[in-house]
Amino acid sequence: MAPPFQPADPAEIAALIEAHPLAWVVAHGPAGFAAAPLPLLADLDADGNVVRLVGHMAKRGRLAAVLAECPRALILFQGPEGYISPAWVRDRTWGPTWNYAVVQIEADIVLCPDQTDAALIRLAEQMERPRGNGWVPADMGRRYEGLSRAIVAFHAEVRSLDARFKLGQDERPEILEDILAALPADGELAAAMRRNNPRR
Repeated sequence: MAPPFQPADPAEIAALIEAHPLAWVVAHGPAGFAAAPLPLLADLDADGNVVRLVGHMAKRGRLAAVLAECPRALILFQGPEGYISPAWVRDRTWGPTWNYAVVQIEADIVLCPDQTDAALIRLAEQMERPRGNGWVPADMGRRYEGLSRAIVAFHAEVRSLDARFKLGQDERPEILEDILAALPADGELAAAMRRNNPRR
């Protein structure tokens, strides 16, 4: 039996990471915990499964120091989420809940100093893609070399992945209908709920 609240389509996981690339990267070593929010990009296998994340971090930050001692991290992505009020539904005995889509990844971290430029260019390309006159790192001129020396690229090789998309799959059809009617029709949470309840 599949774990509860799995995404309706595995492609939803990669889509969440692309739409919400800023993740908490959490590490633990002899000196304790370290965490930082970092933008990450996903590498996929032929079946569309996330097998690696690509990012960069400050060389002198606490996270880099902890990962040097214990190169494993917990990576947490937060997608669309929101409080769901009982005031929205016809059944007054129904209780409040919170709908969300999250991805938790345990990964081995590999520092890739020779790939820092490529990682920065790739991130800029993805983030600037929607803009007509997108920025590129070369636009920084001489400043780029000085700033890029302070960071290091890394790969996060996926060891395990747990995706929880709690998006109304457990609700009765009429309750799901009420919730969707109350949410902004063009909002991200409502869209995710519709995609993950395709036959309801």
